[in-house]
Amino acid sequence: MAALAAVMGWAAAAPLAAQRNPYIGYLYPAGGRPGTTFQAVLSGQYLDGITNAVVTGGGVEGVVVEHIKPLNGRQLTLLRDRLRNMQQALASTPKTNPVVSFVSELNTNLIERLDRAALEREMNEIRRKLANPKNQRPPNPQLAEDVALRLTLAPDAQPGRRELRMRTAAGLSNPVAFYVGELPEHVEVEPRPNATELGASVALPVVINGQILPGDVDRYRFKGRRGERLVVQVQARQLIPYVADAVPGWFQATIGLYDSRGRELQYVDDFRHNPDPVLYYELPADGEYVLEIKDALYRGREDFVYRITAGAVPFITSIYPLGGPVGQTTRVELKGWNLTQTTLDITPTAAGIQWLQVRGDKGESPPVPFAADTLPEREETEANNVVRTAQPVELPVVLNGRIDRPGDVDVFVWEGRAGETVVAEVMARRLNSPLDALLRVTDAQGRTVALNDDHEDKASGLNTHHADAYVLFKLPAAGRYFVHLSDTQNQGGPEYAYRLRLSAPRPDFELRVVPSSLNVRPGASVPVTVHALRKDGFTNEIKVVLKDAPRGFVLGGGRVPAGTNVARLNLTAPPAPETNLLRLTLEGRAVVDGQEVVRTAVPAEDMMQAFYYRHLVPAQELLVAVIGRPAPPARPAAAAKAGNPPPKK
Repeated sequence: MAALAAVMGWAAAAPLAAQRNPYIGYLYPAGGRPGTTFQAVLSGQYLDGITNAVVTGGGVEGVVVEHIKPLNGRQLTLLRDRLRNMQQALASTPKTNPVVSFVSELNTNLIERLDRAALEREMNEIRRKLANPKNQRPPNPQLAEDVALRLTLAPDAQPGRRELRMRTAAGLSNPVAFYVGELPEHVEVEPRPNATELGASVALPVVINGQILPGDVDRYRFKGRRGERLVVQVQARQLIPYVADAVPGWFQATIGLYDSRGRELQYVDDFRHNPDPVLYYELPADGEYVLEIKDALYRGREDFVYRITAGAVPFITSIYPLGGPVGQTTRVELKGWNLTQTTLDITPTAAGIQWLQVRGDKGESPPVPFAADTLPEREETEANNVVRTAQPVELPVVLNGRIDRPGDVDVFVWEGRAGETVVAEVMARRLNSPLDALLRVTDAQGRTVALNDDHEDKASGLNTHHADAYVLFKLPAAGRYFVHLSDTQNQGGPEYAYRLRLSAPRPDFELRVVPSSLNVRPGASVPVTVHALRKDGFTNEIKVVLKDAPRGFVLGGGRVPAGTNVARLNLTAPPAPETNLLRLTLEGRAVVDGQEVVRTAVPAEDMMQAFYYRHLVPAQELLVAVIGRPAPPARPAAAAKAGNPPPKK
């Protein structure tokens, strides 16, 4: 095997400064069950010196089994020559001879000798390497390298979404989604030579892990009972939100349900505005059924990874109201499938988004968002469909309501003052409502004062259709003003809920820090990009500082100038290497209406969708690896300017 290692060792390790950041394109399977150990594969690039996985939340350990890189032309030629020489020698050597002599592929004058068992093992290893599909065609550079990974989940690992990074000689990779689930897991095996056309058999409830490769349509058989309320939830875009070199920029999964005769019972390709489909069907009879998953455009790629949760599992389809006041208890109405409760009492302790889940007989439901605010809140009351019956309100207020039928319009009226600045903002799509909001503000004579359909919120990094409306306007005169809220597509129903804020501007900001994995040499600096997401016309300077940072870290250029949205800062590491990964927190501080406001920066990845669009996708942690040799000392400025060497100490 020493000669084989020499053939494979042509690419020397690059110096740290010359290496690119490690990158993971996908992880498969993208989850597992507590108390299990299984092998996973991830693909990416710049993974030389890979050592182990780092998973948020604890209870998950990842050990590298093998790192497989595509071979260059010379490596392939040498391996083929070596295999041919071994085969010829093996065929001409009597079986009674335990040692086989063969010509080296590197030098025809060099004869190598191996015992028969060792030679056959090396031949099998060469065949395996030559059979790697990425050696047969030019690979996608971002998926050029494969890593076999052994993942062990502790019995007490808490269920939920995690993030997995890989640690390499060059530092940390980007994070990818990894789920710890409660249900049994099934992993599709590709290729499946013994599988029937109806696919592998699974027992419900189950989480199915698979990939849609070129030409793939995956099928799974299961036995169902009459009256069973089947929920099939697909996670695809949730695993890999954006694919840079694919249109529409993600794996667009579809799910179909068939009976034992092959008749289609149900087919879905999304869940309302969410690309990942969710299927619900009450089974009509005992018997065998088939689930089918494919890409809507019949594409296939190795990074089209999915997880299917199937069974009589709980799923929340909608909640009402979508939020409530801080410090007060709100009774939330739950709609969905296989739920053991229809209401939930929530008492938020701080403004912002929190996540609701309920437990059913087969585990917990996926989380849904619930918004809390400090403003007074009121319920919409019907009938308020026209100006004549508009619902009177006093500002400031948050109104909870529904566009409860197609064509419905909710109208609210208030008394305004001349020159008063007002904000009308809808929170619906960002809270998982299908409402595509349209806002129109009119005066008492019916003249339009402000109008908006879609308003982009860069803080909502997973939205591609920013369907929540927003207007900021100044009242031209004192009098009555009306805000009309409807659905742009004239849709409606009980699930078309909204929260409408009517208030004076509340200047504020959020911060996103990119990337969420930082790799830096001891004593050196690494660039950090901070995005300021400004609200309600806020333009002031934002100071950015490290909060409770490990000793030795310094943040340079720590401010986002007034009126700008992006700043490039420098993070300097302490002078000594650090074996442990370090967690950092950045804070933004700004003066708003004479008071200092402090906001924690959210780590994020700047991801590209379909060759063009960019999104700030939040991450769970900001991690930094301090690795490599210390940076060389800087030359004194005066000596460097004069062209003289620095003075000796």
